[in-house]
Amino acid sequence: MLQAREDAIIQAVNRLLAEKGFDLMTVDEVAAEVGIAKASLYKHFPSKEDLAAAAMVHMISRARYFLDHLPISAKPIDKLKSLVRWMMGLQLTGQMPSLPSQNSSLRANLIANKVYLEGLIQVSDLIGEWIVEAQKDGSLCQQTQPIVVLYTLYSRACDPVLEFLKAGGQHTDDEIIEIVIATCFDGLSARQPAKS
Repeated sequence: MLQAREDAIIQAVNRLLAEKGFDLMTVDEVAAEVGIAKASLYKHFPSKEDLAAAAMVHMISRARYFLDHLPISAKPIDKLKSLVRWMMGLQLTGQMPSLPSQNSSLRANLIANKVYLEGLIQVSDLIGEWIVEAQKDGSLCQQTQPIVVLYTLYSRACDPVLEFLKAGGQHTDDEIIEIVIATCFDGLSARQPAKS
């Protein structure tokens, strides 16, 4: 029962973080959505920052599961593209938590959360390996530092272009994802026409 309640809390937090972001989400809203008293919520998670950290631990766990189930034989570049498609799909369906990058108390809470930090390092290391492999085989630019590529890929999970294109109503979610995948991996430079 306790685990089921915590799961419901984390799902509510995840949805509210995706919908409103950390700054606008309130503990009262989380409690109301789960159908429990605010005091009961605090028994599970003592602060708003702890709620956000729990949502991020859950997201890292989902990411790890997704990455672990990609085909082993897939090329590194294809694994990276699959990851970015998955992250953007979560954002477009309101499942990607949105956290501010400049909130010191939240940052401190996340850094102090051992489960989150270890999970983030594991996921980042795995993605980093694929980036290096893709650079070695010529699929990604070799001059760009792998850490820059990693952060660029992570930033697709909160890319405002997705919401702008969705609000425009001219493209399906799948089309939006492919448009952003192309600009992310192929860039914006003009292409040379194929020679016949």
